[in-house]
Amino acid sequence: MTLKLRSVGTSDRGLIRSGNQDALHAGTWLVAVADGMGGMAAGDLASSIAIDAFAPLDVETPEDGLVAALQTGIERATVRIRQAVSEDPERQGMGTTLTALLFARTGSCLALAHIGDSRAYLFREGVLKQITRDDTFVQMLVDQGLITADQASSHPRRAVVTQALQGEEVSPSYATMVPWAGDRWLLCSDGLSNVVRPDTLAEVLAGYPDRAECARMLIDLALRAGGPDNVTVVVADVVEE
Repeated sequence: MTLKLRSVGTSDRGLIRSGNQDALHAGTWLVAVADGMGGMAAGDLASSIAIDAFAPLDVETPEDGLVAALQTGIERATVRIRQAVSEDPERQGMGTTLTALLFARTGSCLALAHIGDSRAYLFREGVLKQITRDDTFVQMLVDQGLITADQASSHPRRAVVTQALQGEEVSPSYATMVPWAGDRWLLCSDGLSNVVRPDTLAEVLAGYPDRAECARMLIDLALRAGGPDNVTVVVADVVEE
């Protein structure tokens, strides 16, 4: 039996924002979430550029080519964002987060690329683990032992991102992992993770086997919590086929 990735994605502008600056890809081999920043039009553009740059990676990729493929996606997105800024000076400062997972054609490995404060969580055997580390000012304070994780969640500068795709040189995080049958991945923008607690995320991931229902419930929870931001969710299951 070969392991396969099966995914569903959905997005909502939330209850406060006038538009949606998030973008997503939920494919057979690739799942990704991008959260744009830098003003309405520019944020929209940056996130869509990033997802469009990564979409061609949604193909069968050998295990030893996963990280290189993700690096190519980052480079392509960086070049295109830089070009978009050069075409219109008012776009200066626009950018986007990017969290992407690429599954090997053999099902034996997956790779992650991450920059910004969107997140990837792995729900395995009843335990939820945050795999990515936020590129944020408050995470830096947590890492230095200056504040606790609980304090970070309500810190006035919690939205300050220290790294994003903005057309300049960046240092994304890359990781590879061995998938297990039954793994469930959650990729999301901070519109979900900022307002729904990890224990609640775990309950929903465990309680809704249907991916589409699970994704809808996560969006609903963010809206019930006030929906202060755009919220984007991709739920991806590792299955035996």
